[in-house]
Amino acid sequence: MGNTCDCSCDEKLVKLQEIIAENKDKQGSLIHVLHEAQLIYGYLPIEVQKIIAEGMNIPLAEVYGVVTFYAQFSLKPKGEYKISVCLGTACYVKGADLVLDKLKESLNIQVGDCTEDGKFSLDACRCIGACGLAPVLTINNDVYGRLVPDDIPGILAKY
Repeated sequence: MGNTCDCSCDEKLVKLQEIIAENKDKQGSLIHVLHEAQLIYGYLPIEVQKIIAEGMNIPLAEVYGVVTFYAQFSLKPKGEYKISVCLGTACYVKGADLVLDKLKESLNIQVGDCTEDGKFSLDACRCIGACGLAPVLTINNDVYGRLVPDDIPGILAKY
């Protein structure tokens, strides 16, 4: 957090501290607090995890363990447009790995990363249940199917 925060940093910290105060004495509330913190910050950097650990009187190692165990939590910021490429069996067999490679090349990032401008983040998932459209990717709530690597520049241009 430090000096790199935007002007809403203090506001975010106040919200986080309120959530911690409401939940610190409730058994099993860590996941709820982490979820709320991720809604506030967009991800869970170590600084936020330390605040939660101290505020809830839980060892930082336990907080970090929960954050890294559950897939819904992220240690890295997510972009305005969250791209997720399905790597389930049907998608993989039909070339999802090539689509993913084209995205990594086009965006100049790796899986799990966010572009420098904060516009796109890239992830891979197992199966989204659209096997008939394989290979598939989602950008936020938009679904794109029957993809080939050459489709990627046109799709990214829409955003």
